[in-house]
Amino acid sequence: MLALLHTSHLHVPVFDALRDEHHPGLELRHHVNPDLLARARREGPDAVASDVTAALHQAASSGARAVLCTCSTIGEVAERAAGEVGVPVVRGDRPMAAEAVAAGPRIAVLATVESTLPPTLALLDDEARRADRPVRARAQVVPDAWTRFEAGDIEGCARLVAAAADAVTDADVIVLAQASMTSAAKFTTTALPMLSSPRPGLAAAARSVRAPLG
Repeated sequence: MLALLHTSHLHVPVFDALRDEHHPGLELRHHVNPDLLARARREGPDAVASDVTAALHQAASSGARAVLCTCSTIGEVAERAAGEVGVPVVRGDRPMAAEAVAAGPRIAVLATVESTLPPTLALLDDEARRADRPVRARAQVVPDAWTRFEAGDIEGCARLVAAAADAVTDADVIVLAQASMTSAAKFTTTALPMLSSPRPGLAAAARSVRAPLG
């Protein structure tokens, strides 16, 4: 069984659908705590580190073989807490970042909240060091997209993100920094590869669940 730590209830059906398509038979148990993101946006991710650790412990205590943190804003603090949790903790956006670094040095990062940008850019730098590849990442927040998402207008949010992606030039790859942005791919016309975290993140977590213990 895989536990997932989300900061929005809207992520639950996204990951259930990915499981059904790519990982049939994998049991998912969803833990949703929107307050972690709200506080991290106000005070910074480090301010919620102890609460993220507690949430990971709670998720792991349900019998999970691994925990997937799907929120990019708190992903770094979740990854740092892995040693205290007792089961593998998978940072959901790390596999996406590795794919982006492999795609080319010019990375355009789109986000809907400002708090996501520093951890995402730091993650890309970390993956670039691991791969010994140069990267030049530039980032922007898509205006009004998060307001639409919070209001439940998922398609409206996705269309704003898609328009921002279509306006990107001089890049090798586009990174959608948050799992909530994934559906923008349905509305884009850009020829550039556009990466989001749910599919590769769930795949990495599924491998952790199936890895031998010890």
